[in-house]
Amino acid sequence: MKKIIFTLLIASSLIATGQEKENKGTFTLSGSVDTYYATNLSTSGLGNVGILSDVAANGFGLGMVNTIFSYEKGKVGVVADLAYGPRATAANAYTGAINQLYAYYNASEKVTFSLGQFNTFLGYEVISPVGNFNYTVSYLFNAGPFSHTGLKIDYAASEDLSFMFAVTNPHTEISGANQTDTYQLGFQTGYKGQFLNLVYGADGSGVNDALYVDYTGGFNLSDSFFFGINAAFANADDADAGYQGVALYLQNTFSDTFSLGIRPEFYTTTSGTGDASQSAFTLTGNTNITNTLRLVTEVRYDTSDDVTFFGDHNVTGLTIAAVYSF
Repeated sequence: MKKIIFTLLIASSLIATGQEKENKGTFTLSGSVDTYYATNLSTSGLGNVGILSDVAANGFGLGMVNTIFSYEKGKVGVVADLAYGPRATAANAYTGAINQLYAYYNASEKVTFSLGQFNTFLGYEVISPVGNFNYTVSYLFNAGPFSHTGLKIDYAASEDLSFMFAVTNPHTEISGANQTDTYQLGFQTGYKGQFLNLVYGADGSGVNDALYVDYTGGFNLSDSFFFGINAAFANADDADAGYQGVALYLQNTFSDTFSLGIRPEFYTTTSGTGDASQSAFTLTGNTNITNTLRLVTEVRYDTSDDVTFFGDHNVTGLTIAAVYSF
């Protein structure tokens, strides 16, 4: 009898342990650290264009450190993406250390609901340099929203076709309560890696009819050569202002450790008082020192007849950045 009771106790313990493991969620930790050296190669003065930072890009500089905490249990999960440093401050001036903070619910294999603050679905580039081929950012990236706070619904119709619908605060109201009682509507459709994005509504500055149209996509033209494109248009009648532009991403992988790319960009701001155009040509080399450490060497040339860069209509900058991911 004692043996039977002992056996039942062991079996119960094993069952309880198995259930505990089965009910336990999945926790992941990831992030990045980046730092750089930047200098102006032209004679117009100090400063570099395209460094996403809240301080002047002269000499050695800090990018940001971001730490992403993710937890998922069953159909529910949360993401807390915390970022610190000049690059993070420039992109998250309204939220401080919070880059992303949202909860999600996988209602089915096709439908996911997300509520909170999440990075924008517009554009080719992202805030963290880990997700970008180039280290300096495009004019289109700087022009569009960085993040949104609200509700979005993702629907995966098939492996190739997807849709996203969003209702968010104005993109300058991404932390705390909505102070304006106005909203933006967002939509995205994606097909085989090509995405059409739309945002319409209030931008938080008294403008209620801001329209953003964005196309982001790319094609593998060979096993080693990639052609990417980001084209965007924005306009608001209330502000009598907007912008339009296109950036191309031409990248070739020469080996497992080295790739080279060029990003030509043409950008124009529009307003009732007149338009202003500027162009940038960025040559970028990526060297993988290890699986987690990447060295980015970049030469960028900006030119315009309508605006000046540090007192000149042309400027050339050199940036050498180290990007570590974990």
